[in-house]
Amino acid sequence: MQPRVFAILTAFLLGVLGLGSVAVTDWTPAAAPALAASPSAGSAAPPSAAVSATPTGDPAVWTRSTLRNKLMTEMDRTDPGVALADLDRITKAQPYTVRFCHPIAHELGHAAVKRYNEDFQKVISFPHETCAAGYLHGAVEEMLAASKQPEVDLLKLCAPANKGACIHGVGHGTMFVAKQDVPAARALCNEFTTNTNRIRCSEGLFMQLFGPDEEDEKAKANLPADKLAAEPLYPCPEQPALFQSACFFYAPTYYLSSHDYANHPEAFAGALKWCLNARASGGETDCSRGVGSRTMKYNLDREDWAAQQCATAADASQRKACAEGLVSYYTVNYTDGGAAGRLCAKITDKEMQGYCRSAAGISGTLD
Repeated sequence: MQPRVFAILTAFLLGVLGLGSVAVTDWTPAAAPALAASPSAGSAAPPSAAVSATPTGDPAVWTRSTLRNKLMTEMDRTDPGVALADLDRITKAQPYTVRFCHPIAHELGHAAVKRYNEDFQKVISFPHETCAAGYLHGAVEEMLAASKQPEVDLLKLCAPANKGACIHGVGHGTMFVAKQDVPAARALCNEFTTNTNRIRCSEGLFMQLFGPDEEDEKAKANLPADKLAAEPLYPCPEQPALFQSACFFYAPTYYLSSHDYANHPEAFAGALKWCLNARASGGETDCSRGVGSRTMKYNLDREDWAAQQCATAADASQRKACAEGLVSYYTVNYTDGGAAGRLCAKITDKEMQGYCRSAAGISGTLD
């Protein structure tokens, strides 16, 4: 199989493990009365609610800061397992928190490595799949950042199982080691001996590039304005074939964050138009899948609205790719066997529902 085809197929199937674009804004919900009256009208922020505490002592609406502080305090008092279980409970009960749960889980992973004095096996002994394995990613980042021989240690961290989520985390870590320098991080990913693991690593690399935690000074995005002006999807077209698919898939993360999607929901449809810039370099499909994935990630509580954004694409192949992205993120977040079927049943647009069922392996004849 040619490297380019291999990369496209594998990135689609595996690239959503980190699903990634993290949202880095402190998501204080908008209080516009119109949105409260009609939540389907636009904003990605949850409907306005009183800020009073619930009977459990939790706020009625979580922001990134309040949720992060609660979980870090819990981990300090108990252990990472307790904090991660609470994070899982909150994200399932209030899906809008998924927009910022991944970077919070990263922080828990960083803190755990320090707490357990870089005993990686102890750190990952706690269940850590919540929020697309963000805790694992953060732990790997911290381990590699502290390593004196990262090019050697990156091959040991995930061994012997070498599971995809762990190697994806290594990809995040390469960007910390390389200080956001893509060629240097790519060279670290190339230390893996198989193309499958190099691609998995590249997924974390580009997720970190396009969706860094801007609150961490070591993780600032390195996307020069002059380069972006000349090439909207920089640096994807110039990547080696094996690394292009992951790059195009995660590029919409940066577009959406830079267009303030939380307050400008039209940015989702705009991102699909922006992906047309990747047509000449062969990245349009991966980019469109990435838009679908991010649209679902940021709108898990509005599945049909998310599908409507995919339906705005003028080209049927782009609408199909976007729907595949919707399904890919939804099934990463909800891992039970019936998740894809529930999603497709909530989509009212018949064309988009058909693409959903196709992507999910569900018969198109089901009502």
